[in-house]
Amino acid sequence: MPKVRTIYRGGSRFYVHPLEREIVHPGVTSILGMLPKQNFLGPWNAKMAATLAVDSIDFVADMAARDREGAIQYLSGAARRYTKVRADVGSEAHDLFERIMRGEYVGRVRDDLTPYVTHFREFLEAVNPEFVRAEDVAWSDTYGYAGSFDVWLRVWVEVDADGVPVRRPDGSFVVTPDRSGVPVLLMADWKTSKATYPDVALQLAAYQRADFVIDGETGETEPMPEFDGAAVLHITDETWSFKPVDTGDEVFAEFLRLRGTFDWDRDLSRKVIGKPMAKKAGKIVTGTQRRAR
Repeated sequence: MPKVRTIYRGGSRFYVHPLEREIVHPGVTSILGMLPKQNFLGPWNAKMAATLAVDSIDFVADMAARDREGAIQYLSGAARRYTKVRADVGSEAHDLFERIMRGEYVGRVRDDLTPYVTHFREFLEAVNPEFVRAEDVAWSDTYGYAGSFDVWLRVWVEVDADGVPVRRPDGSFVVTPDRSGVPVLLMADWKTSKATYPDVALQLAAYQRADFVIDGETGETEPMPEFDGAAVLHITDETWSFKPVDTGDEVFAEFLRLRGTFDWDRDLSRKVIGKPMAKKAGKIVTGTQRRAR
């Protein structure tokens, strides 16, 4: 069977059904792009540009003397270049995590990736999860979206006297790394950003409620299973933590509102204002002006 393809339209990512190519759904992360932008981004972008200017003032001054517009572009792109570098590190770290989970040998890695690998191995020792599935496509015809999830994990947790998994007040399970408890299935996400942000709950809620899971390479399809919970593994170059994520109905309802906003932004908003019924006429030319020509 053919694999799932993705295309880009207007800066948004869309998934193409492997067999029925006329069925195209927007990606979960593109839908999350409808969230209001964080108000710290403007000041942060400005600070990145200002920091670059101060730290390389002689270089920038020399560049500006030769190419003023080039110097402006160089400074204004500071935040974008930093974000790309961080994204590239995150992508490479994700790849390493999956390879390790699959049992592949991962030897020496670049110095900037070494802390991530070290912390991931610490997580594996502390939690002792079972790898179930990774990097396949969650597909929803019911609500019209798709997206590539990071991983499904089976984790063993404590149970009470009735055999019900124990949960702390924050909703987290009590992990038994010796696997003496009972297994639970988690939809999980790796994050290598500076912090974990609330939109991961929207992301995981959408993946959990998809109709099907499609193998990204073979196109093989099967129903999405029931999950016992969701979690995010946050790994940086300094530390790691494994956190529960609330993906309840209220969270999913918020995702569906964003799904509607996506349709509004990409389609309906472009149709609601029609052509003018009346407008300012062109400049009036008098008969005297015409005869004078």
